[in-house]
Amino acid sequence: MDFNFSDDQEQLRDAVRKWVDKGYDFERRRGIEAKGGFSREAWDELAELGLGGLYISEDDGGLGMGPVAGMVVMEELGRGIVLEPFAQTLIAGAVLSGYAAADTKDSWLPRIAGGQAIVVLAYQERKARYRLDVCDAHAAKTGTGWSLNGAKSVVPVGDEADAYLVPAKVDGKIALFLVERSASGVEARGYGTQDGARAAEVVFDKADATLVTLDGLAALEYAVDVGIAATCAEAVGVMDKTVAVTIDYMNQRKQFGVTISTFQALRHRVADMKMQLELARSMSYYATLKLNAPADERRQALARAKYQLGVSMRYVAANSVQLHGGIGVTDEYIGSHYFRKLTQMEMTFGDTLHHLGEVSARMQDTAGVFA
Repeated sequence: MDFNFSDDQEQLRDAVRKWVDKGYDFERRRGIEAKGGFSREAWDELAELGLGGLYISEDDGGLGMGPVAGMVVMEELGRGIVLEPFAQTLIAGAVLSGYAAADTKDSWLPRIAGGQAIVVLAYQERKARYRLDVCDAHAAKTGTGWSLNGAKSVVPVGDEADAYLVPAKVDGKIALFLVERSASGVEARGYGTQDGARAAEVVFDKADATLVTLDGLAALEYAVDVGIAATCAEAVGVMDKTVAVTIDYMNQRKQFGVTISTFQALRHRVADMKMQLELARSMSYYATLKLNAPADERRQALARAKYQLGVSMRYVAANSVQLHGGIGVTDEYIGSHYFRKLTQMEMTFGDTLHHLGEVSARMQDTAGVFA
C-alpha cells in the first residue's frame, strides 16, 4: 500500500504548518485560553485557508479532498495544540453531506465550508458513558417541523456555535436533528475545559429542530468515527511535538555537569516514546483509511485505533512529565499544555477502556459467526 502523500496534500500540510508556526504561537494560544478558550478571529483565519470544505464536495461549496486531507490538517493543528475545534467542522461536513436532505445541504454546507457557520456535535448525556444508543433527548413532530427536548453535556464551543447536530429519540428510535443556537428554547452554559479549550452544557426546551435523518444511530456512529479519526490524527501531532519538546529540554538540562540527554537510561525512555508515537501514527493512518469502509468494519477499526492512541498518549504524556521533572507540570511551560491536551484527548469520543471493551465485544461477535 502506498503511504506517500500527494502534492496537494503536502501543500496543504505546508500551509497549515506555516499558519500554526507563525500565526498561532504559544503566547497567542495562552491569550486565547485566558479569554475563554475560543477565538473567532483564529477560526476565521482557518476558514481563509479553505479548510472548512475538506469533507464537503465542490458542488456544495467545498474542496472535496476527503479523509486523508483531514488527517493531514489535524496532525498540524495538533502540533500547535490549537484550541478551536476544527474536528467538529469535519464531522458536520461529513454527516450533512451523507445524510441531510437537499435543502438542508444547500442552507448549511456552503456556510460550513466558508467558515461562516460553526456546527458542532451535541451528543453526550450524563448517564450514557460513551454509549451512543443511550439517549434521553426526544423529539416530536409539530405542525411546522419538529420540537426537541433534552440536555447534552460537554458540547465543544457550545455557547459559541451557530448550530448543533443533536441525536434525539422519535418513537423509540434515535434520529438526528440540526438545531440552531438562536432558536427559542435553547440555553447554553459555557465553561473552560482542562486542555484550555471551551465547552458547554446545552439544554433544549421545545426547541425548533430540523430533521437530518431518521436513521440517527447510523449517522451518529459515523459522526463519532469521523471524530475519532480526527482525534487520532490530532494526537499524533500533539505527541510528535511533545517528544520534540522533551528532547530539546534534555539537550539543555544539566546534571553532574553534563546534559541529561547523554544518560543511557533516559535515552532508552525517549526511544520508547518514539516507538509509541510511531505505533500511534500507523493506527491513525489505519483509522483514516477505514472511514469509508462498511459500518461494522469501520466501527471495529476505529475502536482499535482509539485504543492504541489512548495507550500511546498516556505513555508519551507521562514520560514527558517524568523526564522534565517539576517544570513539566507548570502552567508557564509549554510542555504542561501538551500534557493536558493528551490527557483530555485520551477520553474524547470514548476512553481507552471503553474502546478495549468495544474491540473485545466485536471480536466475540465475529468469533460467534464463524463458530
